[in-house]
Amino acid sequence: MPANGNDTAAIRFLLDGDVHVVHDVSPTTTVLQYLRDHIRRCGTKEGCAEGDCGACTVVLAELVNDELRYRATNSCIQFLPTIDGKALLTVESLKALNGGRLHPVQQAMVECHGSQCGFCTPGFVMSLFALYQTIDNPDDDEISYAIAGNLCRCTGYRPILAAARRMYAVGRKNNAAWEQRLEKLLTAIRVTTEKRLAIPNGCYTAPSNIDELTARLAAAPESTILAGGTDVGLWVTKQHRDLPEIIYLGNVKELGRISQTDEYLEIGASVSLTDAFAALLEEYSDLEEIIRRFASPPICNSGTLCGNVANGSPIGDSMPALICLGASVVLRKGADVRILPMENLYLDYQRKDLAPGEFVAAVRVPRWREGQLFRSYKISKRFEQDICAVCMAISIDVVDGHVSTARVAYGGMAPVPKRADRCERALTGAAWNPSTVGKAIQALSRDFRPITDVRATDDYRLRVAGNLLRRFFVETDQPDQPATVWNYAAG
Repeated sequence: MPANGNDTAAIRFLLDGDVHVVHDVSPTTTVLQYLRDHIRRCGTKEGCAEGDCGACTVVLAELVNDELRYRATNSCIQFLPTIDGKALLTVESLKALNGGRLHPVQQAMVECHGSQCGFCTPGFVMSLFALYQTIDNPDDDEISYAIAGNLCRCTGYRPILAAARRMYAVGRKNNAAWEQRLEKLLTAIRVTTEKRLAIPNGCYTAPSNIDELTARLAAAPESTILAGGTDVGLWVTKQHRDLPEIIYLGNVKELGRISQTDEYLEIGASVSLTDAFAALLEEYSDLEEIIRRFASPPICNSGTLCGNVANGSPIGDSMPALICLGASVVLRKGADVRILPMENLYLDYQRKDLAPGEFVAAVRVPRWREGQLFRSYKISKRFEQDICAVCMAISIDVVDGHVSTARVAYGGMAPVPKRADRCERALTGAAWNPSTVGKAIQALSRDFRPITDVRATDDYRLRVAGNLLRRFFVETDQPDQPATVWNYAAG
């Protein structure tokens, strides 16, 4: 067995602290399928097969800047080849970390009666284990967020939350020797060259640099480009689609960077949502609510911002805010690079201005400017982990009581994420007051003809779209006044 990660015909990862080598599996085999069907490790459960319920949660550890990083992920939609060069921890792995005894997370769940039927319990344990390894003294909000991607129909969550507080008292981290071994092995299997798996029913390529990636796309422009897999995974688990050629972006070092200039932040195509959101929050603190409600930690740990943008769903949460902020996409095909305003990427439902072999290499987001007023809102049936009925973002500048610039964008209102052109014109140059807001709301009915579906009626969407504009006015112009004091009728 080679001592490094450059065996291009095999998937190599750590399992229970040992190097695990896999040959001859389909590239679309999920981590969950491999655990349950191939090696009969059945503690990890399948509930939804789409990353919603959390029963399949596992933890991936990898070296980032020579330090171990632990992150929870949904194994039901993570393709096995994408964990090449990483360490996989399942609920069965935890006994090795505590001398064969229950891990403090597991012991706390027992003591606090955090399990009833038990189906969801391994997933909760692994989400809490990731928290345990990452944050020493989490507050209640951090605990709630850590398990936001795990569903339980039995306990009512109270005993699970109690277990999350209790686990630190049961035992502190004392696995330095195990972590040193893990770091050494991860260094040994680190992937440094292109990985290519070719079997009769599929081909998977993981380039290690941008030149390898562009060459592979030039040779096979119809390939499926895989980043986080939080959408592509469902093509396999729900639609049962065949993906004969997959090109994975996660190992391309140039695409895993976040950089900044005086004008913009640039977020590469393989940067996770977790890392991208952290960078955006430093620049725009008013993105906090939309980011918190975007998706669960396991989804954000796997998914990418550029993948969300490239997918271009009309109900995707990131695009209205990014469009509103004036973001651009960096598109690449071979050595050719072009910069396109994000709103121009979307031509129609699931139609984008992308040539064969061209891909979204990065997103550029302008830096915050003095005096900029910005908000982003999401309306959905559930507060967390739900698809929006309406998503709205707005950015304006007010000079001497008048709106000098305005950008307003919505999701869920059209076949694509879309700016509200007439609404913007009603705002620009006008006094920033309730009358102007009323006229801008009236213009929304000319900007959009929303549909009725299971999430909302067309009339509800238009009403909510207008009410969110009212909310923005109250929050920015009269932050100490309740919204009900204003009469927003135009005129």
